[in-house]
Amino acid sequence: MLYLCFFIVLALCFLLGMTWLRVGLFNVSGGAVEGLLRKMTNTPISGFIAGIVMTAVLQSSSAVTVIAVGLVSARILAFPQTIGIILGTNIGTTITLEFFTFDLTKIIIPFLAIGLFFMLFKHAKWRSTGFIFVGIGMIFAAMNGFEWLSSPLAQVSYVQHLIYLMRDYVIIAFLTGTLLTALIQSSTVMTGIAMSFLATGIFPLETGIAIMLGANIGTCATGLLAAIGAGHEARLTAFAHMWLNIAGALIFLPLSHILADASRLMTDTPESQLAHASVVFNVLCSLVVLPFANQFGRLISKIHGGKRT
Repeated sequence: MLYLCFFIVLALCFLLGMTWLRVGLFNVSGGAVEGLLRKMTNTPISGFIAGIVMTAVLQSSSAVTVIAVGLVSARILAFPQTIGIILGTNIGTTITLEFFTFDLTKIIIPFLAIGLFFMLFKHAKWRSTGFIFVGIGMIFAAMNGFEWLSSPLAQVSYVQHLIYLMRDYVIIAFLTGTLLTALIQSSTVMTGIAMSFLATGIFPLETGIAIMLGANIGTCATGLLAAIGAGHEARLTAFAHMWLNIAGALIFLPLSHILADASRLMTDTPESQLAHASVVFNVLCSLVVLPFANQFGRLISKIHGGKRT
């Protein structure tokens, strides 16, 4: 029970770190994110690039999707303009996972100290810079904590039982990733936790990939919640994100062993292999759909009832 409490504390630390990093980056950008969305969505390709850049800046595909839903709801953007953004967000979010693969243990305390110092200033930009430093420090502190905690946590009977199930049945790992991500509202956090468990050999790469694929579906819950009560076109944006991720995950789930083998060729480090697998999966899914973005948008409109006000 004590280890489970530590796990929850670390998860909250990770979430808070991600939130502070996101808030800091958004404030430092000076609202440029929404401006970029308005300007760079005339074509699917420009929207695609904007989605990658903005997700890399905000460190959250869900945040960009929510902004897109809000802009459509306010009639600043039309639903077809958001297709490219959605395709880009799925690639942009993998940049964070690649960032996690670096060993930055030594910078945790300096980053926390620098961040707390900047947060003492009254000027918004300096305070936001402090949020960025503290956020990064908290994220890597939590990642180290997960890695340390994974072995003792795996000895807890019901956690051990779940791990055995996920090892033996990828569908269990897939559903676990989906449900937990929908609960914590962050695929990055869920995949980051899986990376920490992989680093200590708790489960194989195939299990980690199944969790990552499930997390890609679970993260859609944020956009769907944001679309509640919004206009029909805003809901279509959330539905497009959902169907894109569901289709990609269901196609790749039976091929997880192939994705695992490809990732092992890139690096020998298990946690890096999962980060690379996420990049390969999201890049392939987005690039396959990008040439057919307009047709994909029409398909979503047809599935969900056509044009309404």
